[in-house]
Amino acid sequence: MNDLDDFRAALRQPPDEPFAEPDLARIMADGTRLRRRRRVLTGAAGIAAAAAVVLVVVFAVQLRQPAPAPVAQPPSPPPALSTASPAPPVEQPVGDVVGTGIRTQAGELVFYARAIDLPQLPGVRFGLVAGFRSGTSLQSALVTNEVRGSDRSFGFHATDGGEIIGDQLVPVFGYFAGPAARITTTVHGATVEAKLAKWTADPNVVFFWFDPAGVPDSASLTPLVAYDGNGKRLTK
Repeated sequence: MNDLDDFRAALRQPPDEPFAEPDLARIMADGTRLRRRRRVLTGAAGIAAAAAVVLVVVFAVQLRQPAPAPVAQPPSPPPALSTASPAPPVEQPVGDVVGTGIRTQAGELVFYARAIDLPQLPGVRFGLVAGFRSGTSLQSALVTNEVRGSDRSFGFHATDGGEIIGDQLVPVFGYFAGPAARITTTVHGATVEAKLAKWTADPNVVFFWFDPAGVPDSASLTPLVAYDGNGKRLTK
């Protein structure tokens, strides 16, 4: 007998224990639970799908709605503009202020020097100012200075004035660099002497001015003449 015959003989032998009959009630109950689980899973999937559809619809509606119009804001008030006038620059005289004793509505007529620093005038360091003093305030009216060479070279410099400025008459004035003790001019054949004051910043510089009654304007002047303390003529 070979292996095949042994296998066939084994199949023909009855089992040691008979097979139990199938439990039909348990099999049907298990099938019912499986169907219920499938229905629950299917229902949950349907609910999730429905929720996703609702979200898509809501999002689409929101996209279709127009953006809210911007709310108009009230215009900003314009910046406040200052109406205050800038303060005039404070005068810084070089040396003492020279009073003339001539009184006007603007104050006493005075003369003083003002510093100058201009690249085009390297030899000029000061100018002469005719102004008015009222109390402690100074108001300049006319400024004159040398425009060629040195401001302290020997001779007459910066002669000006003899005109009305700001409703005030400014007399003819200027300065002389040198030991002048007397300065004169001739108006209509008459000799007129100038008033003199030495500049405290440099005593070799002499300020001069004429009384408007004797010299009404610069056009009336003849060449100026300066004399030293001994009466010697310093200019031609």
